[in-house]
Order: sequence, then structure tokens, then C-alpha cells
Amino acid sequence: MDFIKNPGLKLPKIHLNNIEWPRFRIPKIGWSTMPKLRIGDVVARLPVVQGGMGVGISLSGLASAVANEGGIGVIAANSIGMLDPDYYAKNRDANAVALKREIRKTKEKTSGIIGVNIMVAVNDFQSLLRVAIEEKVDLVFLGAGLPIKGIPVEDLRSAGVKVVPIVSSARAAGLIFRSWVKRYADIPDAVVVEGPMAGGHLGFKEDQIGDPDFALEKILSGTVAEIKRYEDEWRRSIPVIAAGGIHTGSDIYNCFKLGARAVQLGTRFVATHECDADIRFKESYVSCRKDDIEIIKSPVGMPGRAIKNTFLKDVASGKKQSRKCAWQCLKSCDIKTAPYCLTLALDNARKGILEKGFAFSGSNAYRIDRIISVKELLKELKEQYLCTREKRICRLRGEYEKALERLVAFKEEYLVGLKEGLNSFRDEYERGMEKGDMFREELLMNMDKITSLKDEYRNALEKADLLKQELIEFFQRYSLQNRLEPESA
Repeated sequence: MDFIKNPGLKLPKIHLNNIEWPRFRIPKIGWSTMPKLRIGDVVARLPVVQGGMGVGISLSGLASAVANEGGIGVIAANSIGMLDPDYYAKNRDANAVALKREIRKTKEKTSGIIGVNIMVAVNDFQSLLRVAIEEKVDLVFLGAGLPIKGIPVEDLRSAGVKVVPIVSSARAAGLIFRSWVKRYADIPDAVVVEGPMAGGHLGFKEDQIGDPDFALEKILSGTVAEIKRYEDEWRRSIPVIAAGGIHTGSDIYNCFKLGARAVQLGTRFVATHECDADIRFKESYVSCRKDDIEIIKSPVGMPGRAIKNTFLKDVASGKKQSRKCAWQCLKSCDIKTAPYCLTLALDNARKGILEKGFAFSGSNAYRIDRIISVKELLKELKEQYLCTREKRICRLRGEYEKALERLVAFKEEYLVGLKEGLNSFRDEYERGMEKGDMFREELLMNMDKITSLKDEYRNALEKADLLKQELIEFFQRYSLQNRLEPESA
């Protein structure tokens, strides 16, 4: 403020010319569908994976129906041989034979994308994986253990079979990828990260299931960040697929916001006409209430989520159940000490004999009120997703336009204050030097006010720029996923 001491100096001028005025033509959405899912050269029209559900819940009927609608249909391989009446005579060989038969049945029904879910924890893991390779399925989903040792990577690549591990943490994903780089000089093609709200066996301790630190949103973000390192290093797209408790199209959209490029659903697909389970199994989902869904301790020592019934109550009370065992299908199972045969109980449930078995389910099974077709389900999910996306873009558009309006107001207020305030005080100051101290004080106060107003303007400008960038990234993300350019408004 040297000009106050020296009235010969000119008053400072504050210009807005160096501040770029935000201009952005908000594009409109030029497509009316969900983004595609690309896993290497496999491209699904819908970013929806149907979860593999055993024993015998997801077979050729369900998998082919999902694949025909543009998603990825998945056959569950674990204990699939239970479909054979001679299972107890054929033992482990029955699983490989049944899986081969089911893959071929699925391919007869669809030309879409199919995968096989194989549990690493089963003793016939290698033989089931070999069948998937020989039959050249599109993908194998490997869960219930870490697929690190003994993976025939070269054979998988030669057959064009993509590998998708199922994990419950970023740490597990990182361990798998680091091990693959070291052992095979390669990496998996995608990752499913499954949260604690899933059905069946859970990759969490019981006290972690309800802990917000282990919620899907938390582990999804961490896994996306972990996998991004390998995408950058290998210059390869590695989609992260979110799973566990996803029920609506809005849930799908929210997972995409966190970096997922697809979702995996199991529970929703049970209540479809095409699901391979008995109608009584499906109806147990429709009729269950929220407090009917509980966490149980599986005979293999892991927590699992299931629907309460008489069988589980009898188990909890210590009542003896059938423990007929064909062979030790699960590495961690000891039939001598197990309260019942898990595989037999699940197969009974598949056949609708729920008094001798039980249904695994996700945490949202109680929200299902009817059995519909796969086509209807996917249409519903897509419409909910698009509605959520439209609301999101409308909210962003509204916030951005309000920010611009505020900027205009700030600019006008600033210019008026600059013109009327400073010029008035300069004239007063020059006419009344004897009152210089008073004018000097008021001028300083006015300058502080204008400086503050300028700071407010800059803050509003930064907010508008952030909103603008969010809008740009929104359209770039969906344009990239669909290989489309958004249309200009």
C-alpha cells in the first residue's frame, strides 16, 4: 500500500483477464446400455458375470441363458459328479466326466461366453482344470484358495482360456499376481473381488463379516489400486469384477464408480426359471425373511451364509446327520469328525430335499419376491443401472451450472466493487488529504474486502473446474469402455 504514503502513485488495478473463464459443452449420453466387459479378446455385451454355484445350482441351463443375453454364464464344477446316480461308485472320476458333459451341453445351447468355476480347495482341482482346458471354455474362475502352484499357464494360453482368480482382499490379489510373475512370467486376465455379503463359504473370519473395514467398497477400492500397478507395468487391461451382496442396477453403478468394470451375481440368478436347482430350492429364497439368513460354521471350518431351516437347527442342536462319503473331495474335510457331509447336504438341497440339506444364499436373498426369467432379470438390472447413471449425470450437470451462475455473480460483484469502491475512495482521498488517515483506513478495509471477494471467486472457479473434470472423466470412462465418443450438446 505504498500509494497511500505517496499520493502521486497510481492505485493498483486488479484484473480478471488472467483467470480462464470455464467453458464446457456438456455432452449428452449417446448410448443406452451398460459398458461392455473386455477380458483379453473375450468381449461380453453386458458386464455381468453369473456366479458359479454348486452343488449343481449353476449348470448348462442357467449358464447358457446368461450367455445368450450377453453376460458370462458360469458352470460350477465342484462335486458336479453328484448329478450322476453312480457317483459313489465312480468317486472322483465322476466329476471330470460330468463337467465335460455339462460344458458340451452348454455349448449346444449358446454361442455366448461361458466359464467354469473351480475350487482350488478340492482334491480333483487339477483334473477339473484339465477338462476346462481340453473343452476350451472361455474362462476359468478359480476360488476357495490361491491359484498359485501348479497352474498349467502355457496350456491355458494355448487353449485360449482366460484365468480369473477370486479373492477377498487386495493383499490376496497382490500375492497371486506377484507369484505368477515369478513362477510363470505371466499374470491372470482379470480378478473377482468378493465381499462378505456373498452367499456360501466366505473368505473372511466371522468377526470380519460385519466389520465396515472389510466391506466390499473397502476391499474393492484397494484391489483396484493393487491391480492398477500391474496394468501399468504390463500395459494390459485387467478388469476387476466386484461380487458379494450386489442386488440392483444401482449397486452395479456404485461398484463401477469405485473402479470395477463388471460385477458377479449369484443370489439373483437362483430365483430365475433357468436356474438348474429344484423349484423348492428357489422358493426357499422367495419365502425367506431377513432374519432367516444366518452365518453358519461349515464342516470344512469356514463361515458361510445360508438360509435357516430344520436341517441346520438339527445340526446346531447336535443331532446326527448322514455322513456317507464317496471320497475326500475337500482337502480340509475330515468325515470322521464332520457333523455331516457338506456335499451331500448341498446336493439334497439342489434336488429340493431341504429336510436333508440347506441352501447357501447371499445377504440380500430376502429381497427377492418372485421367480423371473434371466432375460427379465438382466433387463431390470440394466434399467436400474441406466436410471442411476442418468440421475448422476443430471446432478453433476446441475451442480456445474449452479457453480457457473455463482461465478457470474462473483465476477459482477467484484467488478462493481472494484469500480465504485476504489475509484470513489481515490477521488475522496485526493480531495481530502487532511483526512488521509481516515480514508487510508477505509481504503485498506475495502481492499481487504475486494481481495477476499477475489479469493471467493477463485475458490468457486476451482470447484467449477473440479465438477467440469468429473463430468469429462465420466464421459471419457464410458466412451472408452464402449469405444464410443459422446455426442456434443
